[in-house]
Amino acid sequence: MKPIFVQLQCAPGRTYEVADEIYRKEIVSEMYSTSGDYDLLLKIYVEEGQDIGQFINDNIASVPGISRSLTTLTFNAF
Repeated sequence: MKPIFVQLQCAPGRTYEVADEIYRKEIVSEMYSTSGDYDLLLKIYVEEGQDIGQFINDNIASVPGISRSLTTLTFNAF
């Protein structure tokens, strides 16, 4: 398993709703609120070799209230 970080921009007033929906999916290791262009930062563990874009599309991008998502970085766990 390796961690990835995903930033989310939520529709105005939908941040808590989006965070709650993602939390209920039980895929997030850690979740932070941020300032600036993005509202949430998620730390998620994915299987080695898993298609990260497909994982995000299947599990995160489909949540109502998300305006934009961005995978910020990936790295090998140490």
